[in-house]
Amino acid sequence: MIRGAAGLVSGAAALALLVVPPDAGGQQKAPAARAATSAPPAAAAPASVSYAQRFAGLCAACHGANGRTDMPLTPVLAGQPSLYAITQLFLFREGRRSNEAMTAIARTLTDGDLRGFSEYIGTLPPVPAPPPATPPDPARMAKGRALAEQHKCLFCHGAELRGGQQVPLIAGQHEDYLRESLRGFHSGTRPGYTQAMTAAVSQIAPEDLDTLAYYVARFPGAAGASSGK
Repeated sequence: MIRGAAGLVSGAAALALLVVPPDAGGQQKAPAARAATSAPPAAAAPASVSYAQRFAGLCAACHGANGRTDMPLTPVLAGQPSLYAITQLFLFREGRRSNEAMTAIARTLTDGDLRGFSEYIGTLPPVPAPPPATPPDPARMAKGRALAEQHKCLFCHGAELRGGQQVPLIAGQHEDYLRESLRGFHSGTRPGYTQAMTAAVSQIAPEDLDTLAYYVARFPGAAGASSGK
């Protein structure tokens, strides 16, 4: 547990360097803080780099040009806060999240790239989920709502499940991705940047995880999420 806590602290220090402008706080503190992680030295992205173009070439094939795709188990990026995006890219780059495709890409990214991609993702407006093939089951939706209230989903992700800062937008997220994420947090196979999700999901009965994913994916009003962030 001590080693895990130490790793989380060093990860927090490294991520702080990424989300704070490179010149913030002067130049004297950067080398010491960077020594706390094995990540490559931070490098500001050249002004000529267009992360919109790089996203189109590197990310859109899986995540969609507008940040929403129907590819199985691939999360919706449209509408996600940039701070959440950079946190996830950092976790993939450092090997703390496991996904073969994302790890292969993320390990090649500089600190400047993490900032550039996450800032671009933060500009993608929410894209509404397509209408479900069949109307949502009222009983499952009611139970899902009760679970979301009981386990603080609405408290942390907001009354409309739209997130903010380091908390993701989950309303209308793909059900299969939500289901696998919840199962991962529950089993401990998916670590979070903090212990908040693991602590919350560990209190949910395994048989209720699918119901919660069902509800969030069909969250009432999610189709109107494209109106703004």
